[in-house]
Amino acid sequence: MELEDQWWKGQLAADIHQALKNKELKLPPYKGQSPQLNLRRYFADLISIISNSFWLCPTSRHLAVYLLDLFMDHYDVTVQQLHMVSLSCLLLASKFEDREDRVPKLETLNSLRCMSSLNLVLTKQGLLHMELLLLETFNWNLYLPTAAHFIDYYLSIAVLDGDLHDGWPMANLEKTKLYMAKYADYFLEVSLQDHVFLCFAPSLVAAACVAASRLILHLSPSWPPRLQRLTGCAWENLMPCVEKLLIAHDSDVKEANKQKCQQQQQQQQQQQQGQTVFHSSGQPATVTQYLQLPSSMHCPQKAPQAGLAAGHRSASYLGHSAGGLQGPPQHGDAQPVATSLDPKPAAATRAYPVSSHYSYPAACFDR
Repeated sequence: MELEDQWWKGQLAADIHQALKNKELKLPPYKGQSPQLNLRRYFADLISIISNSFWLCPTSRHLAVYLLDLFMDHYDVTVQQLHMVSLSCLLLASKFEDREDRVPKLETLNSLRCMSSLNLVLTKQGLLHMELLLLETFNWNLYLPTAAHFIDYYLSIAVLDGDLHDGWPMANLEKTKLYMAKYADYFLEVSLQDHVFLCFAPSLVAAACVAASRLILHLSPSWPPRLQRLTGCAWENLMPCVEKLLIAHDSDVKEANKQKCQQQQQQQQQQQQGQTVFHSSGQPATVTQYLQLPSSMHCPQKAPQAGLAAGHRSASYLGHSAGGLQGPPQHGDAQPVATSLDPKPAAATRAYPVSSHYSYPAACFDR
């Protein structure tokens, strides 16, 4: 289902959105009972890296990871077989969602650097056998909506002229829309890499990505009535998912600041080792005796917000200069496949106080 025609801008957008909403109510429940659940993040990263190599659309990537989640939830699969399963899920998803000329070819897959580093060689017979097994598992039905199927429709009205930035009219509407799209894509990738988001309906995850982006960009109101009407999601329903997205964002920002500080300190040490000056006595002295460490070398600390409200503008999540906006931190596909197989801590395990319980519109999802 290649979305070249941008259905979310056409006359049938409301009907297509309603059909997707109806379909998500019939999605199979996800129980998170796979014995290899700790490897899920690794294989989600593998799918993301390969899909980016072939410029596949986001819906292909998200559908592939969702197929992998459902298959792992029903079968005990070895690690070596999971590589074949992951790539077969990506091939099936790309055939269903993307153009034919973008579907990865067997020879091209085997020539990828990440495949050679894994010492993995795919065969035509092996892929066909795995694709048939996957199709039989899903009863030959790949019409499974994900958050990526909803996000563009919601982004079409995510930012409008009447919105305020830090309480003032927006200086540049088009630039704000650009940053909104970048942040929504970032949060969409965050939701892809943690199985805890499978407890929410895909349309709710997409709406939460838009809501979290509006909070980060200091747009008010945080959840305007037009978005509530379009998505069918009230702020109270979005709150649990938004909190998990913002916790992951805080973690990424802190990690980015930590890495930046370490790089600056390494550069400073290299400069100290490579440059020396002499006192009048002739004794060597380091540069730091004459130069004071600039304040920019200190690592900033950002503490997560204690709670959120519908009208809250979260100033702690990202710094904004008076002159403009900042882009989202790197997440997901920036990490190499050859990294450790240890999973990223689930967002649900992090401390984030919630004052009350919230209901979810999709009753078919087991918590």
